[in-house]
Amino acid sequence: MSKPTVVLLHGVGLDHTMWEPAAALLADRFTVLTPDLPGHGSRPPVRDGVTLADLADGVADEIPAGSHLVGFSLGALVAQHVALHRPELVATLTSVSSVCARTEEERASVLGRLRAAEADFPASAAASLKRWYAGTGVAPDRVARTEATLLANDVGSFLGCYRVFATADAELAPDLGRIAVRALAVTGENDPGSTPEMTHRLAAALPDCRAVVVPGARHMLPVERPEAFADSLTTFIGACAHV
Repeated sequence: MSKPTVVLLHGVGLDHTMWEPAAALLADRFTVLTPDLPGHGSRPPVRDGVTLADLADGVADEIPAGSHLVGFSLGALVAQHVALHRPELVATLTSVSSVCARTEEERASVLGRLRAAEADFPASAAASLKRWYAGTGVAPDRVARTEATLLANDVGSFLGCYRVFATADAELAPDLGRIAVRALAVTGENDPGSTPEMTHRLAAALPDCRAVVVPGARHMLPVERPEAFADSLTTFIGACAHV
């Protein structure tokens, strides 16, 4: 009997390697695919003015029909777009550390981080690492790998994708109620950007979604707490399979 397919979509400025700790825990039960989003990893830079639809269209061919689709941060917005516009590809939808319908204050905060990246990309990368990993106990070599991935980005391409991350939740918000698949929204209790409040907001906006908040975790939940992430995902997919 073939294993179900799980597709994991990474966040802005990252690549498929962020999923290594979690993918190792999922590989015994699932066929795990970790494609790079357009403009990331081994893929060429994206053009100026890239849109959420561009990112979703650019990764759709990597998602087999009927996959359990999982997105982290920007990847969660991409996954939601795929679920809306290519529902045949998606058996279930899991949004990890996702934003949703940002308030004016939340929008101002992320646009401030975009402006900081435009002004001094290396400094903004250092600030991201501190925001994601400070006090988490994640191994220094794993933090160093995240840093190397961030700093390897084409800056213009990164800024274009970050602009999508900063704005596309507003584009998605009116249509979330049309996502028909069963869904999970999971985030860390101490995530300062993709807050537990946003995860509950997303769960309320989707027709069939449960929210999970992992105690003590920050934004890089699949790296910081891969066991908790894998357990949440496996429990959710298992419950869906037995309905």
